[in-house]
Amino acid sequence: MKSMTAYASSESTKDKLTVSVEIRSYNSKYLDIALRVPHKYLCLENKIKSMISDKALRGRIEIKLQIIDDSEDTYAFDIDEPKALAYINVLSKLKNRFNINTDISLDLMVNTGGIIKPVEVSKDMDACWDTLKTCISIALDSLNAMRKKEGDFIGRDFTNRLDFIKKSLDQIKKESENLLSHYQERLKERINALTQGMIDIDPARIAQEAAFFADRSDISEEIVRVESHIREFRSIMDSEESAGRKLNFLLQEFGREFNTMGAKAGNSNVSHIIVAVKSELEKIREQVQNIE
Repeated sequence: MKSMTAYASSESTKDKLTVSVEIRSYNSKYLDIALRVPHKYLCLENKIKSMISDKALRGRIEIKLQIIDDSEDTYAFDIDEPKALAYINVLSKLKNRFNINTDISLDLMVNTGGIIKPVEVSKDMDACWDTLKTCISIALDSLNAMRKKEGDFIGRDFTNRLDFIKKSLDQIKKESENLLSHYQERLKERINALTQGMIDIDPARIAQEAAFFADRSDISEEIVRVESHIREFRSIMDSEESAGRKLNFLLQEFGREFNTMGAKAGNSNVSHIIVAVKSELEKIREQVQNIE
C-alpha cells in the first residue's frame, strides 16, 4: 500500500543545463497532475505527465520544474534595422536643424529601446529531455519511497485494528451461542411475570416460539461474511495493486454486516462490542482516504 501524501525534490546538471524538480502529492479520488514548467519547455509537458502517470495511480500531483540553461547558444540578439535607420535619420535631422556637432554614439543607439532585440533560440529538446527525464525520475522514485513508507505505517495501524475486530467478532460469536435456550428462559420469565404462575404453558409451544426468535436473531451468516471481509482486507493490503478504492468499498460491507448484527442480536453485550467495532472501522475509514 502507498499513501497519497508525500514530498520529494531533485536536481541535476548536464552540459550547463541545470534542472531542479519539486513534487508534492495530496489526497484525491483521481489522478490530478498540476505541472509548472518554463514556457519554452511546454512542448515536453505530455512526456512529463506520462512519466508521472506511470508511477502514480491516484492523488493530486503538483510538480514544479526550474530550468537554467547557461550554454553559449542560450541567448541571441538581432538588430531592428528599419527602426535603427529611422532613429539615425531623425537624429541627423535634429543635428542639422540646430547645428549640433555631436556624433551619434553607439551608447545612444543601444539605450534606445527595441533597436537590439532578443531572438528565440531553437533548443535541442531531445538533449534537454534526457536531463529532465533523469531528474524527474529520481524525484518520482523518492516520492514513491516516501509514499510507500507512509503506506507501511498505515498498514501496521490497519493490522492492529483488524486484530481487534477479529477478537471482537470471536466475542460476539461466543455471546451468540445457545440462543435457543436463552430465548426459552426469557419466554418463561415473561410468561410467569404476566400470569403469576396461574396458567400452565405447553413446553412445546415455548420451544417453538423460542426457536422462531432464535432463528430471527441468528447472526452466523453475518459473522462468516465479516471473517471473509477481514481476510480480503488483509489480502488487498498485501497486494501490489492500488488498494484505496477497494478498501473503501470493503469498509462499507463491514458496516452493513455489523449494523445487521446489532439489529438482530438483541443482546446488550453484543451491542456494546459492536459499538467498539464501529469506532475502529471509522478510524480505518479516515486512514483509507489517504491510501492510493
